[in-house]
Amino acid sequence: MLGSVPTMILFILLVAAYGLLVRRPLDRVLAERRARTSGAVEQARGAISAAEAETAVYEGKLRAAKAEIFQARDQKLKLWNAERDAALDQARNATQERVRAARQEVEQSVAGARKQIESVSVELSAQVLRAVLPAGVTSSEVAQ
Repeated sequence: MLGSVPTMILFILLVAAYGLLVRRPLDRVLAERRARTSGAVEQARGAISAAEAETAVYEGKLRAAKAEIFQARDQKLKLWNAERDAALDQARNATQERVRAARQEVEQSVAGARKQIESVSVELSAQVLRAVLPAGVTSSEVAQ
């Protein structure tokens, strides 16, 4: 058993040397690595949240720009519709004026034609009476 004492002492010295030379520096390096990693993760999370906030701001600006574009488009459409309606009203009024003038012209020509027909009918009836009646009889005698 005494032969195993130096082996035990060597084993204890080896464990103590391992603890001092390997284990403690390794624990320090691992703790530093963990701190750096968690710091980098926290920094990445912060960057992600900042990027999300910036994205939300850009999306808000984009929505506002789209709304402004739609409003401008609606205003242009309303303006174009108003211009179209004004042009249609103007064309409608011009057409109604032409129709009114054409009707008036037709009525005038109808009135002229009636006068002409009346004057021609009196003359024609006189000619018919002269042709039908004997030569000595006048149309005023026939009317009585």
